[in-house]
Amino acid sequence: MSTLLRRDPRTMFPDLVEWFEEPFMTLRPYLAQPIRVEDYLEDDRYIVRAELAGIDPAKDVDVTVGAGYLTIHAERHDKTEGKHRSEFRYGAFTRSLPLPPNVNADDVQATYHDGILTVSVALHTEKKEPVRKIEVKATAK
Repeated sequence: MSTLLRRDPRTMFPDLVEWFEEPFMTLRPYLAQPIRVEDYLEDDRYIVRAELAGIDPAKDVDVTVGAGYLTIHAERHDKTEGKHRSEFRYGAFTRSLPLPPNVNADDVQATYHDGILTVSVALHTEKKEPVRKIEVKATAK
């Protein structure tokens, strides 16, 4: 009985395949967001969670708040030497998100755990005045 062997087309001509893929790599930021995020409101805080695996948060991550935006900038460095195949993305990644109108930019906290950056921005608590009933008076003509 004969057995079919399956070959990976990249192994036959890896340089040729990479040569064809390279021009399209520059379009990648326009095709998908380089930093995937989720955001939500929790209690009196605006929370943003960003997926940043394999990054040293102390050296390679900058979080800024200003002009109504939260900006996350990160860099991933390639430490492997020699020719190899990699589907990891290296370089600089930036993502800006509009902030809700009632944020307190003086109270921002950022933590990093298991490849997830969590940024928490305080919201100003607005005191809502109670609804008052206004008496309507009839006037004579």
